[in-house]
Amino acid sequence: MIARGFPENLSRCFVMVTLPLVTVILPVYNGEKFLAEAIQNIKEQNYQSLEIIVIDDGSTDKTAEVAAQFHDEIRYVYQSNQGPAAARNQGSKLAQGEVITFLDVDDLWADNMLLDFTDYLITHPDVEIVQGLIQQMQLDEKTTDEDAPVFKPVFQPYQFINLGSALYRKSAFDKVGLFDLTLRDSDDTDWFVRAWEQNITKVVIPKTVLFYRKHDRNITRKQDSGPFSLIKLYKRHIDRVQTQGIQNPSPVISLSNYCGQSPD
Repeated sequence: MIARGFPENLSRCFVMVTLPLVTVILPVYNGEKFLAEAIQNIKEQNYQSLEIIVIDDGSTDKTAEVAAQFHDEIRYVYQSNQGPAAARNQGSKLAQGEVITFLDVDDLWADNMLLDFTDYLITHPDVEIVQGLIQQMQLDEKTTDEDAPVFKPVFQPYQFINLGSALYRKSAFDKVGLFDLTLRDSDDTDWFVRAWEQNITKVVIPKTVLFYRKHDRNITRKQDSGPFSLIKLYKRHIDRVQTQGIQNPSPVISLSNYCGQSPD
């Protein structure tokens, strides 16, 4: 814990000694083009107490070869293709950290994201999720398959459902459960709805922490993650309230404020 009254730089040094283990779960499917950059981005967080688990969800490209370059620094697990929810669940089951987070293979974190947000969890033990803002990035249309991908920012930073924009106490998953394997998309939104139902404490820090890089191979672009999907998720929430004995929640904030809003 940070001792009150310590100079900020000395407090940070003290925290470095007592940081909890953070597990980063990195699901990947045919992500050879982005994997090395994603792993390097995690390493450059300079977070000392770190576990990186790469879940290869049945890739048919050179993902395994890229992962092998980091064999001393990551845990690589291959599974047959089952979708993002299954990959995230596998990583969550293997995670040793008391704090976990997720990074999609084509996204990147801002500097010091892990250190700053872990600091926050240490000094606020009642908070179970700490989330930052998302900067959406769009692939430059002039970029070809032979070029290194170039992404440009679009919209202003915003709060919305993106697992990579937050750190989670593992205890939150003990209460909420894992991701729903029946959902091939919006499994993350469904999880946040269930977290809201359980009054899982979440704090949003107005700081950009995730660069969400959109391109034509994004899973969320290929699948139905639009308004109809959100209606289905809300229907599932109503069903839980009515049929599973879940009390109609009285959360501190509304569902819309809890989840945020996409600029799309």
